[in-house]
Amino acid sequence: MLKIEDLHLSFGGIKALQGVNFEANAGEITGVIGPNGAGKTSLFNAISGFYKPDRGRVSFEGEDITTLSPDKRAGLGLARTFQNIALFRGMTVLDNIKLGGHTRLNTNVWQALRYFGSAQKAELELRREIEEQVIDFLEIDHIRKYPITMLPYGLQKRVELGRALAMRPKVLLLDEPVAGMNREETADMARFILDVQEQFGTTILLVEHDMHMVMDICSRIVVLNFGQQIASGTPEEVSKDPAVIEAYLGAAA
Repeated sequence: MLKIEDLHLSFGGIKALQGVNFEANAGEITGVIGPNGAGKTSLFNAISGFYKPDRGRVSFEGEDITTLSPDKRAGLGLARTFQNIALFRGMTVLDNIKLGGHTRLNTNVWQALRYFGSAQKAELELRREIEEQVIDFLEIDHIRKYPITMLPYGLQKRVELGRALAMRPKVLLLDEPVAGMNREETADMARFILDVQEQFGTTILLVEHDMHMVMDICSRIVVLNFGQQIASGTPEEVSKDPAVIEAYLGAAA
């Protein structure tokens, strides 16, 4: 579904990514872990189009998307959340989720309101239906009219997930989805992520420091250290890899 081949990225003399290779299989949850500064967010920015790699290839459903802009990638079905919440804070929960749906809207909204043909009506109805499904799925109907600024941190992260889901993604990139959450909020988010994968068949790629969550919900894990991929495999394989133990878990002999 999503394939990364020999990806290199540098900023001046700093090598952020050095020959990263892996594939996120359709319908699976793949985790990306590593210490701070390992290149995880740089990898996400290269995949989603915010950074242009020095060399290498990003493929989506067999198509080379390495040179496509972020909005073109989003139009193909690639959605993401951010390490720092990137919601419109002056808007309500519902309005933020509507913005996500607009990214995948096939018809210009203003044209639809002006001409209101059958195709436009169908598209707008589908959009509204998806918005309601997302709100019900994430159990946020009771806060739909709340401004983002009134919500606790955990709910803001859930709304950001909702905005991404409203894009009807085929591949969902989650950048530290439980960072800063308490234990209850983390458990809720892990449940929602699993439900997205199981109910919608969405391919998920996530960066996360919570090792317990990563080991629990991911089918495969990729490990980065100083921009280099040092391991990949099942959670069990990765947890026993000597290079991972030394670089990430801090338990070198």
